[in-house]
Amino acid sequence: MEDSIDVILQDRNSKLLHPYRDNQILTLVTGAVFSGVYGLWAMFCMPGLKVPLRLKVPFLPSTNVQTKNVIKMLDGRQGQLADLGSGDGRLVFAACAAGFQCTGFEINSMLLAYSRGRAWWRGLPHSKATFVNQDFWKTDLSKYTNVIAFLAPAVMQDLEEKLLKELPGDARVVVCRFPFPHWPHSCTTGTGLDQVWAYDVYTVQHRANISSLKPQG
Repeated sequence: MEDSIDVILQDRNSKLLHPYRDNQILTLVTGAVFSGVYGLWAMFCMPGLKVPLRLKVPFLPSTNVQTKNVIKMLDGRQGQLADLGSGDGRLVFAACAAGFQCTGFEINSMLLAYSRGRAWWRGLPHSKATFVNQDFWKTDLSKYTNVIAFLAPAVMQDLEEKLLKELPGDARVVVCRFPFPHWPHSCTTGTGLDQVWAYDVYTVQHRANISSLKPQG
């Protein structure tokens, strides 16, 4: 009789533990999948470890409309162009097709390899499109007369201060989605997420000079 009771209890406990084991396995599998997805996201979307936390900006690809709007803001211009945080290279390739000599700054090694691979596949010479593993925050940008930036609101003030110190007066800066907080824009196009703004450095310098001449009250 006791043996029968033990068998019944063991069977009951087995049935009770079975769903628990299933839930435990499901939790482990879910955790592994989440970790894998996060790892891939971090490799492709986050910048390198050497960038200060407050300047880190995740990769967000430009839409086709936004890309066309950027090129529209550069119409009639030429010369060297820098894309600050070039991601998968789509803005560089569009600007290259418009006749610019482009440099894409990208410190995410996965995105850098991807954009270089696309440039090789397209047969683009380095004189037309170059992707460099450099932190643009630590790079002198004075040789560029055209700059593209698709970053984040938190870094735009730091960026406008850097560019005002380094860019020549005939330079134009085109920013996507998030405008500069203090610079007066020369023109803008698009709406919503596809809106871009163009800033002429001469106009910004002129305004800064006027502001510096005003008497302090």
